[in-house]
Amino acid sequence: MKKTENSLETSQHAGSSREGYVRKVTWIGLLTNISLSGLKFAAGYFGRSQALIADAIHSLTDTTTDIAVIAGSHYWSRPPDERHPYGHRRLETLVTAFIGLMLAAAGIGIGWQAISTLHEQHDSPPGWIALYAAMASIITKEILYRWTAAVGKKIKSPALAANAWHHRTDAISSLPVLIAVGGALLFPSWSFLDRVGAVVVSIFILHAAMKIIWPAVSELVDAGAPEEIQKKIAKIVCNTSGVREVHAVRTRYVSSSIQIDMHIVVDGSISVREGHEIADKVENSIISGLPEVVDVVVHVDPSEDSSDNSRLRQQPDATGP
Repeated sequence: MKKTENSLETSQHAGSSREGYVRKVTWIGLLTNISLSGLKFAAGYFGRSQALIADAIHSLTDTTTDIAVIAGSHYWSRPPDERHPYGHRRLETLVTAFIGLMLAAAGIGIGWQAISTLHEQHDSPPGWIALYAAMASIITKEILYRWTAAVGKKIKSPALAANAWHHRTDAISSLPVLIAVGGALLFPSWSFLDRVGAVVVSIFILHAAMKIIWPAVSELVDAGAPEEIQKKIAKIVCNTSGVREVHAVRTRYVSSSIQIDMHIVVDGSISVREGHEIADKVENSIISGLPEVVDVVVHVDPSEDSSDNSRLRQQPDATGP
């Protein structure tokens, strides 16, 4: 296996900075979720809105994913060791999958609760404070989603991107509360809108959960990189001086990074040192051309034609004088 020391040091430094961003953004999200939960619970209690109290409890469940990301980032950012020679990045994948499962559970729970209580109605219409709290929750969570998603995309953190979607689903889940409270204020007999809207929201939440869970599962079963990335890899290798052929290219994701191993064919008559230098050029070209690639293992195969000719040249003349 070949690794350039400079690229490893750069990767570790970038990883440390990356996890700092993850923890900072997630801490802000955690404190926001706690504050919103308290606001919605108080507004639901004094505004006589059961839907808003339920939404406050849903917001409180968001804190579990925030805590999971904060705690997990301290472990997945650790450098490789003897027991984990490839590092600890898979922990980020597990946290991502956990967030997706939490989203799916929340979606199923909201949908089931809404369907099973469709026939129920509010004993009395809610107060305006409940409406204002629902509006404040939607606006705040949408802002938090956009900021978290932007940072997650910038630093390529699937866990942060997944947690951003959790913020958005919390904002979406407040929409039926807003509709229900507003409808109940205007038309007290329309409280069923809360349940219908919750069913629709639960479908959106389940869709978002699947978009998070599926890539995480694919990584855990070592699914390869997409075809377009594999084509880029082959093109870079084939354009490297000294490479005659590339085959047995294998890729896998570790968090948002890609690891590659491959076989290249070179002239069989060149020295081992020259073959090693060609392999180094291949590795450096891939890492510089594809930023998501962090490790390349290159196995050098001699060209069969060249090696045969080389052996023939080294054999003594059997006929002799």
